[in-house]
Amino acid sequence: MTAPIAIFTVGTQGDIRPCVALGQGLQRAGYPVRIVTDESFAPLVRANGLDFFPLTADFQQLLEADRSIADKGLDLRQMARIFRDCYANWAKDWVAQGQAAIEGAGLIVGVGNVTLLAKSLSEAHGLPFISMQLQPAMMPSRILAPMVLAESGRTLPGSLNAGIYHLLRVLVWRVMKPAINDIVRPQLGLAPHPWYGPYFHRGRELLNRVIYGFSRHVVPRPADWPHTAQIAGYWFLQEPQWQPSEALRNFLDAGPKPVYIGFGSMVSSNATAFTDTVLEGVRKSGQRAVLATGWGGLEGEEGPQDEKTFFIRSAPHDWLFPHMSAAVHHGGAGTSAAAARAGIPSVIVPFYGDQPFWARSLHNQGVAPPALDRKHLRPETLAEALTDTARPIMQDAAQLLGRRIRAEDGVAEAIRYLRTWGLLRRGMVATQRSAA
Repeated sequence: MTAPIAIFTVGTQGDIRPCVALGQGLQRAGYPVRIVTDESFAPLVRANGLDFFPLTADFQQLLEADRSIADKGLDLRQMARIFRDCYANWAKDWVAQGQAAIEGAGLIVGVGNVTLLAKSLSEAHGLPFISMQLQPAMMPSRILAPMVLAESGRTLPGSLNAGIYHLLRVLVWRVMKPAINDIVRPQLGLAPHPWYGPYFHRGRELLNRVIYGFSRHVVPRPADWPHTAQIAGYWFLQEPQWQPSEALRNFLDAGPKPVYIGFGSMVSSNATAFTDTVLEGVRKSGQRAVLATGWGGLEGEEGPQDEKTFFIRSAPHDWLFPHMSAAVHHGGAGTSAAAARAGIPSVIVPFYGDQPFWARSLHNQGVAPPALDRKHLRPETLAEALTDTARPIMQDAAQLLGRRIRAEDGVAEAIRYLRTWGLLRRGMVATQRSAA
């Protein structure tokens, strides 16, 4: 029997869905998969035929409990403080949960902010490990500017880029240190990482063998990356069974393609005022719009508001976006990928994290105007950006990018790298020591 693969990931929909898509591909290839993540995603995981194992990390509860986080999102110092405390609190359960999830496993995959947990479990139990990431946050490069510089738009000399990456490694470690060094590693009987973290010397392989789940057509692979850092392409989760309501279908059929406006898992400290600004911007642009309220970034009752605007709670992007002329969104990795694959331009209004990076990446490809400042968003600014997306040059660039992305198979490419590196073998067996 083939030993299962345990994929550790936490975050929002945009973080979990690609991992489920990857898991489906691995399972189709003959490798059973366990997704280890927050309990709120159990229905999604199980509905797609994968095993679910819980891992404490409720991002939705965190964002809904303190909507002011949206206003602090691009302040790196404040966000570091918030998430350092959250991870330390969540990590109290991680070792017991993680050991249950890897029992009998043959490979551990670490994604995003629980990569260090997954790596520690692999060390303690003698299991193979691979890092698979959705953004190029930590791999040093003189060519690709660090994500933290995306909002500023500045271009720095290569030597400064490389130096900032090393500084970023230390700063990320400061966020994760209370969870990993003070809780996880002692419980596993492992020595603590040094003060500067695991990203240098002993832990170098953590960053040097990594598969990225985004497209080289959106972020070209830097020539100075090592051969053990590869870009596979996006991991898209399909939901072919989803069907729109009759009211939504009638709205779509009633006129030209509308723009999509939605901010997914983001929340707003003043959703009413933000929604009013967005609606006025749509009115000034003269376009029709489908607005998704998501987790609370926008407010509105489901259904048509007038002949030009229609509110929904949510809808699968793979179905909805091909019916849109453009997408206004927060710039999350998943939403950015879906808009690019659909061949439509984006207007990005970042809230936090990697969102300014994806805004800049799509702008560099000519498929999005410059990112808009959410705190100072005005109807006129949004209307101008929507007018830009309707220009033939941007529509043509978006359609070309969409064709290129649709020609990729990111899941198959990721599996190919895993096999090339000897991490997937038919009938692979677990090598872990007893959890006792």
